[in-house]
Amino acid sequence: MAGLPESTHRLFTEPKDVTIITLDPDGSPQASLVWAEREGNDILIGIQHPHRKTRNLLRDPRVTLVVQDDRPSPRGITQYLVLRGTAKLEGPGIPDEYKALMDRQSLRYLNNPDFPYGQGILHTGMIARITIDRVTGEGPWAG
Repeated sequence: MAGLPESTHRLFTEPKDVTIITLDPDGSPQASLVWAEREGNDILIGIQHPHRKTRNLLRDPRVTLVVQDDRPSPRGITQYLVLRGTAKLEGPGIPDEYKALMDRQSLRYLNNPDFPYGQGILHTGMIARITIDRVTGEGPWAG
């Protein structure tokens, strides 16, 4: 288990774009832009039960996350973090936990402490808890 180097922690305190890549049934990649936060060495993402990425994770929990930074690396390239790992899904049926996660992420991404898109979807919300196996990319975390 790779875990998350401390140099990556700031990326999850700022509203960075995060792309999640899951695998469709035919093995082709499926990408979505998501909000993400760090909890210890895990990454948490709020997802919805009927969505394609959720169906993919229920079938195959392998996942890749790409986090784009806004700082240049020493080589002058925009830094980015690539995380590979395995998702464990919690829910549906956890409306309080899902709402709390989405409220925290809404504060960071929208500067709004109340998740504005939760109307009628809290009962289908799920949390993907991603355990990191590999850390790569361009930045101080790549080595």
